[in-house]
Amino acid sequence: MKETFTYEDMKLIGRKKLGTHVPLELFRTIRLIGMYQALPLGGKATTVTIGRKIGESLPVTSIEDILQMFQELQIGIPSIVYQDEHKLRIAVDECFCKGLPVMEGKIVCDLEGAILEGAINKVSERKVTVREVLCNVCGDDHCEYEIRYTL
Repeated sequence: MKETFTYEDMKLIGRKKLGTHVPLELFRTIRLIGMYQALPLGGKATTVTIGRKIGESLPVTSIEDILQMFQELQIGIPSIVYQDEHKLRIAVDECFCKGLPVMEGKIVCDLEGAILEGAINKVSERKVTVREVLCNVCGDDHCEYEIRYTL
């Protein structure tokens, strides 16, 4: 008997009538009301831990795979907007928060950044840290993550 789930397990869907998708409103409600508003510190410790684990579980072997997976999973449409030997910046258009009311100073997409961190750490020889620097909820045109290589 299995004791843990894998990414491959998540593709095993037996819902004949309701199918494979759930509304974005449900995901937003879980994230922004259930976690962001209900947990201490906006649930950041929880979402970062969860996101890293999700990223590590993805079937990816390169940055390109990660960007493609982000779009396939409808997390958003990512693109590299800056890259050098120490840093990478990834913009994400149509992030889950696109269209929500603007709340000045609020950055809410830490789960997505942590997914990037976990996935990049899986495929990179050098460890990274990821920080969201732009967010639709702050009024920015897109969400953007700064990825810094630590080793």
